[in-house]
Amino acid sequence: MIFKFSDLEDTVIPNFYGGEKQISAKMHVDDNLKLMKGTLIPGASIGVHTHEKNSEVVFALSGEAVVTMDGKEEILKPGMVHYCPMGHSHGMRNNKDEDFVMYAVVPNHIL
Repeated sequence: MIFKFSDLEDTVIPNFYGGEKQISAKMHVDDNLKLMKGTLIPGASIGVHTHEKNSEVVFALSGEAVVTMDGKEEILKPGMVHYCPMGHSHGMRNNKDEDFVMYAVVPNHIL
């Protein structure tokens, strides 16, 4: 199956997982998987949340984000990948003056 993000509707999610501002995302969601191309504007964040039934892989495309995973902070830059295994918690924020753009893959492990 092929997905063309430019053909998907843009969804704006305010205060995602209790984060600041909003995330703008083009998503495909089904029972098994969520695929997303997301943008965090400057000052926006995704609140810390736990992946209880799935994991998440985030591919940084442009900009920079601070990722908090299990209480530790790391910088995510273009060409880097962040992985949050099932049972762990993470969140991210854009502290820079440019958008942070990412691809995210969230496969369900428990249906």
